[in-house]
Amino acid sequence: MAGNSNGNRLLAAENLEIAYGAIQVVWGVSLSVSRGKVVSIIGPNGAGKTTTLRALAGLVPARKGKIFFNGLDVTSKPAHERVRQHLSLIPEGRQLWPRMTVEENLLMGAFSPPLRPKAHENLERVYEMFPRLKERARQVCGTLSGGEQQMCAIGRGLMSEPLLLLLDEPSQGLAPILVDQVFQMIRRIAAQGVTILLAAQNTDYALEISHYAYVMEWGRVALEGSSEELRASDHVRRAYLGATA
Repeated sequence: MAGNSNGNRLLAAENLEIAYGAIQVVWGVSLSVSRGKVVSIIGPNGAGKTTTLRALAGLVPARKGKIFFNGLDVTSKPAHERVRQHLSLIPEGRQLWPRMTVEENLLMGAFSPPLRPKAHENLERVYEMFPRLKERARQVCGTLSGGEQQMCAIGRGLMSEPLLLLLDEPSQGLAPILVDQVFQMIRRIAAQGVTILLAAQNTDYALEISHYAYVMEWGRVALEGSSEELRASDHVRRAYLGATA
């Protein structure tokens, strides 16, 4: 974890081991995220990226290891308590309520009682960032395009005023032009000071927008380094960036 200084560390995972029943899927993963940075976890499908993010968010328990967020040990804290501490996960596949309107979905991001007093103020901030959502405020989410649904999912995550935003495969299933738009959104969010941990198979985009990255393979961290260092890595270039020599 040399790329993230301890003094400015917002999130740290130490030797995480995660299993679904008797089947272990993550072995000894350690990573950290410094305040104000964008960090990526890249790797193939099935590498353990989503499981790692779900454990950091409190949705699956860690069999071993520790998770520290904003100076506190949150390893045993449930997901709703981590949300109250301003750790927000935008899950793979968006997971919106398709029969609810855009605005109703966004307001669910402020469902936690401590967040409710500022819900409408934060809603206006989301609309300012994503004017398209304001145009679609009364439209049910199931009728939105894929890009608009991803925009809504990101907006819902921002409703909790996150210190750290966990983004799981934000470009999954989107057309190439929409992928570019989604990563532009992520850039804008980062520019506002939100710390981001991004899991993505789209290695090129992920390394382009992040400061530091971890390569996960077979449930373990195989490589880590600055995004520039990983772009120059022969293994990353051949396995993930399409280089042939």
